[in-house]
Amino acid sequence: MTTGTGTPRTLVEQADSGSGNEILGVTGPDDEPAGSDREEHPVEHGLDTLTLVVVSACVVAWSLVSGRLERWSISAPLAFVILGLVVTHGPVHLIELNPHSSTTLSLAEVTLALVLFTDASRVNLHQLRRDLGLPVRLLAIGLPLTIGVGTAVAFGVLPGVDIWVAASVGAIVAPTDAALGATIMEDRRIPDRIRRLLNVESGLNDGIATPFVNLFLAGAVTTETAHVSDVGHAVRELLVGAGVGAGIGLVGGWLAAWTMARGWSAPGFRPLAALGLALLTYSLALHLEGNGFVAAFITGMAFGSLVRDGLEEIVAFGEEAGSLLALTVWLVFGAVMVVPGFEAATWRDVAFAILALTVVRMVPVAVSLAGTGLDRFTVGLVGWFGPRGLASIVFGLIAFDALDKSAGNQVLAAVVVTVTFSVLAHGLSAGPLAARYGAHARTIRDHRPEHATTAPFRTRPGLELRPSRPDPNGGDDNDGQGQGDVD
Repeated sequence: MTTGTGTPRTLVEQADSGSGNEILGVTGPDDEPAGSDREEHPVEHGLDTLTLVVVSACVVAWSLVSGRLERWSISAPLAFVILGLVVTHGPVHLIELNPHSSTTLSLAEVTLALVLFTDASRVNLHQLRRDLGLPVRLLAIGLPLTIGVGTAVAFGVLPGVDIWVAASVGAIVAPTDAALGATIMEDRRIPDRIRRLLNVESGLNDGIATPFVNLFLAGAVTTETAHVSDVGHAVRELLVGAGVGAGIGLVGGWLAAWTMARGWSAPGFRPLAALGLALLTYSLALHLEGNGFVAAFITGMAFGSLVRDGLEEIVAFGEEAGSLLALTVWLVFGAVMVVPGFEAATWRDVAFAILALTVVRMVPVAVSLAGTGLDRFTVGLVGWFGPRGLASIVFGLIAFDALDKSAGNQVLAAVVVTVTFSVLAHGLSAGPLAARYGAHARTIRDHRPEHATTAPFRTRPGLELRPSRPDPNGGDDNDGQGQGDVD
């Protein structure tokens, strides 16, 4: 069994986290006592029905009241973190979840792989070339600087961490999550170019951060236990993942476009091709001991660039599936990570979280956007809206599972406090700050970079359905639903 980074788990780890039959929820013949009679002892289905009931009920409840709660700045991640806490702690203690469970980790890894694929598929390389300047600055300059500054802050603030663990923390909390900044993405009072910039950055930086996380974790684990893969093996995993992703993405995208053009594929089944490619490239990369996350990310970019007609419909099912899985991961975060993380946290972890959401993010963004002519308020907005979310949770779980108890608890505390503060701060500030910046944007002259014409973009499912907000001056700039532009 391997993790999403391609590193094989030891037999001890598999025994601790559960066997393959446990994951499937059945008791197979190998689990029966010797000499048992299969007729007297039929296969028992060990599906945890109560957990399924609770999770399903949470999804249904959110879908029924999401519109009302979002008007109160309660985002889906915030709601599911709270629900996860409620159903596993306190008087309403309904279910038990284990952070070391292979099922929990596998769910988080598959979710991130699917989100990486769908996010990357939205960023069509042909269209991105029309406005490369700002996204490239944030991804090629801002992201590495963020990881570097985060490493330095973690090494200086967190007690007793070595440089590899500090670098792992810096890379884990660097990627941003568009779902936590949904209000910004969909609010048409904010110039299209700025919304697209944030959308592209959040869609790509988790995939770009994956190699850094993988390398730093390999260094941290090698320092502690010499029998685990070294940094050289981690580099090989990245190269294998990139090769698998490029190959499957190019071949799969070409086949999808070719068969669609000739009417060979039925429209109702085309979305399954995208979902299947995401899972295929992820699992094949792991089978070849490569990095599944990098593979899924590169496959999505190649697929989205080759399939130009009908891409929206093809990836829609995968996006919806990814959204459902992401909600489940947020619930798991609240259920198994928040309480242990805060119990292990000290004031230093709180200080790191505050710095990670402000200085560590905003200074590199300001440096990377220097000389672009953007308004200072615009630079501040882009710097602030770097919410930490799904990628940080998944990377944090992987680190917690891979490192020894002491280092794992240090990473868990720093990541949990940072993500929790981000869910609260970015979720609650998105609406008011979007309205304030929208009013400011109208005072920026049309020739300024904020108003430059840019290619249209699609947002994640659920980001485009928020009701419009009245314009402070009496108008309505949201055009009814406030939907983001689509390809």
